Amino acid sequence: MSELWKNDEEMFALMKRDLYTPVVGDILDQMGYYHQFLPSEIRPLEALVPADAYLDRSEPDNRLKIAGYVCTVLENDVFGPPKKPFGYLTEALDQLRPNEVYVATGAHNSALWGELLTATAKTRGAAGAILDGYTRDTPQVLGQNFPVFARACWAQDSSPRTYVCDFRCPIEIGQVTIHDQDLVFGDIDGVLIIPKEVKDEVLEKALAKARGEKKVRKAIEGGMSATDAFAKFGIL
Repeated sequence: MSELWKNDEEMFALMKRDLYTPVVGDILDQMGYYHQFLPSEIRPLEALVPADAYLDRSEPDNRLKIAGYVCTVLENDVFGPPKKPFGYLTEALDQLRPNEVYVATGAHNSALWGELLTATAKTRGAAGAILDGYTRDTPQVLGQNFPVFARACWAQDSSPRTYVCDFRCPIEIGQVTIHDQDLVFGDIDGVLIIPKEVKDEVLEKALAKARGEKKVRKAIEGGMSATDAFAKFGIL
């Protein structure tokens, strides 16, 4: 555990407050991890649809940033009602732990997420959901103030089309191989995976870079040239 945080709750709060995906991605590049961003089409649900009608403005909006430990979920397309409806979907949901993010891929013929899955995950203390595919029940999902990232909204039902075949197993989304308990971090600019074995080093370096970039911006706004500011602070 890093000296900058005492527990997971402090770590994830620090990530959401002080970090953004460009600076974390830059650090991963510097460390030789060049393929950590999920496809650019995976966006916060609130960025996919106009959300004002569904927001409860009495509480803070928690849906544009996501940070947590990955719980991987592997699905596949089927072409008729399977022998076990939905496969292991309910089992995957029921074993979610606090600070985990449900990350699913493998099926593309229907929605992979919706209102009741959101309610289950939120009740379990999960930190969000990321779908390499579609989500539905959009007003009801938005109304629960729970971060969901997906490629698009599509109402087609999963019951005769999609089967959860495994969870907590390695998966791939785009160019990224994802293991259970890696870290995931997402915002309006994208979603990236931080390998669990280097998470503390990545976050410490990213926090330092974020602080440095604020100094560069302040110097530039104060009249220093970009060339001189970058030379002085060494932040690129």
